[in-house]
Amino acid sequence: MVRILLIGFAGALGTIARYLIGSWAGKTLGTSFPYGTLIVNVTGCFLISLVAQLALSTTLISPTLRLTLTTGFMGGLTTYSSFNFETTNLFRERGWGMGLVNLGVTLAVCFFAGLLGLAAARRLVGS
Repeated sequence: MVRILLIGFAGALGTIARYLIGSWAGKTLGTSFPYGTLIVNVTGCFLISLVAQLALSTTLISPTLRLTLTTGFMGGLTTYSSFNFETTNLFRERGWGMGLVNLGVTLAVCFFAGLLGLAAARRLVGS
């Protein structure tokens, strides 16, 4: 029961973080491109890889903390369903160009962020 509460609380924090980042991105970078969604997806890919690798290769992160951070916080933070919806809307409303840019940038940068998270974890613990 404690794990469920921790995951739920962390998910709420991730959701709040997603909202704040999205609001900041919209005000700062504009709304012609879904920058907020891109930022949280890249950040989430990095963080989930970092936490998972640290949890698998060390005792720094307990199984409960791993679930709290990955399923809870990162589950609330990342917005793949929003990415899908926004990309579909870009295709539908603004043409194929921006939709393809969003698709390509998100996939490439999130993949790279995941690799960076893995490398960062390995560098931190030496494995």
